[in-house]
Amino acid sequence: MTWMGRWTRLRALVERRSPFVDELAARLLSVNALDAGTRLAAQAFLASVPLLFAFAAFAPQSVRDELLRSLRAMFGLTGQSDEELQKVLADPDGKSLRQTTGVVGLLIALLSATSFSRAMARVCERAWRLPRSRTRVAAWRWVVWLLALVGAVLLQGPIRDGFGVGLWLGTPLFFLVSTGLWLWTQHLLLAARVPWTRLLPGALLTAAATTALSLTARLYVPAALNRAVAEYGSLGMVLAMLSWLITVCVAITFAVTVGALLAERPAPRRHPR
Repeated sequence: MTWMGRWTRLRALVERRSPFVDELAARLLSVNALDAGTRLAAQAFLASVPLLFAFAAFAPQSVRDELLRSLRAMFGLTGQSDEELQKVLADPDGKSLRQTTGVVGLLIALLSATSFSRAMARVCERAWRLPRSRTRVAAWRWVVWLLALVGAVLLQGPIRDGFGVGLWLGTPLFFLVSTGLWLWTQHLLLAARVPWTRLLPGALLTAAATTALSLTARLYVPAALNRAVAEYGSLGMVLAMLSWLITVCVAITFAVTVGALLAERPAPRRHPR
């Protein structure tokens, strides 16, 4: 028997014994998970950079310090990468940044950042095979989700540290907060078209993926960022962060899609003895 015949026979056996695997492969192909995750990462990066400058220009110094602490906790920033970030957030009174950004620049940064919200909404809609929401219904949801995401980023420092207790409390706490955040994210961006209970599998899977990646980030991201900054300067930092965002966004796309598929499958029937 040729290798093609063996592959066909193996595939038929897997489909017969485990139809979920075949359904999952078909759903991931229809969603185009890798491409969708890459686009989501690009939109996240394009949204975060102007928002970071705008936030640094208008936020009080105490809030900027909390943002710096949270970003350090998220990525374990040290050395040159930490110094590059401090250059953005270290303006004592924010006057120079405000003069550069301005109120109009802040509004433009916020409106342009909603492209990230739209990309996230499209990922959720494709995962659940739903049509796009009307702009009039969805526009305010994009802004609300973006503002909630900024608030969640600000709280990353104390949450991941377990509010001073340590990582052993911070990790399960981060998982619980992430579960609630992704449950609410799907409900909001899908315009409440899917019941809360059916959204729970996707929220749990996404929270598990982001929790695992948050632990991995402490090991990989600092060394990768510092090496990239040392070799290529600020451009190296951009490339390293974009690569990590692609990994995170692809994982989120996969988790939401698998969660939607799990929620759509009928519960197994219990047969009497």
